Amino acid sequence: MSEQAKDKLIIFDTTLRDGEQSPGVTLNTDEKLEIARQLSRLGVDVLEAGFPVASPGDFNAVQRIAREVGPLMEGRTGEGRVNQEMVICGLARSVQHDIQTAYDAVKDAPRHRIHVFLATSDIHLEFKLKITRAQCLQRIADMVGFAKSLCADIEFSPEDAGRSDPAFLCEALATAITAGATTLNIPDTVGYNTPSEYGALIKHLRANTAGAESVVFSTHCHNDLGLATANTLAGISNGARQVEVTINGIGERAGNTSLEEVVMNVHTHPHSYPVHHTVNTRLFFATSRMVEDLSGMAVQANKAIVGRNAFLHESGIHQDGVLKNKQTYEIIRPEDVGVTTGNLALGKHSGRHAFKTKLDDLGYGALPDAQFQAAFAKFKDLADSKKAGVTDGDMHALVADVRSSTLAGGSSAPPPPAEADKRLSTSTDLPEDAHEPQPETVGRYTLKHLQVFTGLGITPTATVTLHDAVQGADVTDAALAQNGPIEATFSAIQRIIGADIQLLNFNVAATSEGQDTLGKVAVRIACATANEEPAATGSLAPGGSIPKFTGLATNVDIITASANAYLSAVNRMVSHDASDNRASHEHRNVDI
Repeated sequence: MSEQAKDKLIIFDTTLRDGEQSPGVTLNTDEKLEIARQLSRLGVDVLEAGFPVASPGDFNAVQRIAREVGPLMEGRTGEGRVNQEMVICGLARSVQHDIQTAYDAVKDAPRHRIHVFLATSDIHLEFKLKITRAQCLQRIADMVGFAKSLCADIEFSPEDAGRSDPAFLCEALATAITAGATTLNIPDTVGYNTPSEYGALIKHLRANTAGAESVVFSTHCHNDLGLATANTLAGISNGARQVEVTINGIGERAGNTSLEEVVMNVHTHPHSYPVHHTVNTRLFFATSRMVEDLSGMAVQANKAIVGRNAFLHESGIHQDGVLKNKQTYEIIRPEDVGVTTGNLALGKHSGRHAFKTKLDDLGYGALPDAQFQAAFAKFKDLADSKKAGVTDGDMHALVADVRSSTLAGGSSAPPPPAEADKRLSTSTDLPEDAHEPQPETVGRYTLKHLQVFTGLGITPTATVTLHDAVQGADVTDAALAQNGPIEATFSAIQRIIGADIQLLNFNVAATSEGQDTLGKVAVRIACATANEEPAATGSLAPGGSIPKFTGLATNVDIITASANAYLSAVNRMVSHDASDNRASHEHRNVDI
């Protein structure tokens, strides 16, 4: 079947909504914007930017994505590309207040969508919603109809569709179509279905739902049994033309369907699926690393497509075959997903043009000027110290380091709101300042000096000097530790900032080979006294679970890298205040 004869596969990315429901993931607004821009370059068709009613902070993040990322066309034009703006989508329960708030958040995007959901399984109707089937149908008609009065592009999801009565599910979907839904999403909410079951469900619904021929059917699968990708592909084979996915498959519990796995299955088997895609697959590796670094959700080494071992061959037989002909053991060319195999290193004589070209080759596009200049300065310092030159692994780590530090200070100022926005925010009961521009901020604390004293049989000590941008002064303190110089360093930082911090995760890795390689450190922290502080309040519900913050840094000295990674996380923590308050995971998490 030719590409022209195939249907376009619509890629609906929910990394910033369902993916952010992963335990421990807390993204600030600027981090969400950075990921949204990369997903736009990647060629995502629809971006579910968040759950706007959850809190003013969530609303502002979705609104800024709609305004700043929605109009972007970088990387989206040309042969084999999508050639139109990305649709920005907001999620809403079947409640008029939710739907109005979602519309207010996404309406400034050139192309926008409201995603409405309501449970249809008997167990949810009886025990969670406490409504009858007839009341469920009436609510679908009323709420989808209200959404349609605001927006032309409406998606409806029957929560827990996999366990719903098939006949009633067809009736509910037909009701949504009559009310104006243009996309019907069929969730396997708890990851229970097998591929044959899920494929048969999609086929049955398309054959037995009145008006099915006028809408797009969508898949939304969870990976509780490791079948999310297989179920999604079964859905495609049985008529689904939209897939709801996340980068790296992140999401709560065992995660969601992996975007890169679905696309590369379609890409690798062009004759097996009746669809074609318009994703720039060469950006997969860079996009995967961005989401990994900003979310703190590590990608397993043997993860399909983007894992570090995906294109490594240890077996002698395999190595011999690959050396003779790569196709003997490689069904995907590494370069097709952004993994560079030549790994030609830049050196200390390489200039800005060569550096920028390498960034483009690695899938990063045009970095903001401040990030580019900071990354180039770090590159020159590293190139002076490394005998073997700066490798692609080093480059990925440098970009991650700069991105982590520049985005750690909280949200930069959004564009000024229109008068209509202020009126709508009042009509949806959001605080009057929910749309107000926030002052541009940078990380409060910067490492100025670090000295450690350690050795065998010696009590480790660390002396740290930080610059406090709020006080406009340098502050020095020291600490002892029983468990090494890194603990001493972290303790000294805690003494300076006056906070009791819980270290949840600490990871250090080399970015390339050799004794002079960069050390890449990632940490995750939480404020140990967070439960004693007033919880942030939002439009949906008050705060709950303790937010967690990630930081990342690189240096040839892993103690220095550890200190900077810790400070990056600390800066996120201290900027996470009422100016960017988000609902807790407990209250913004939605099962679909």
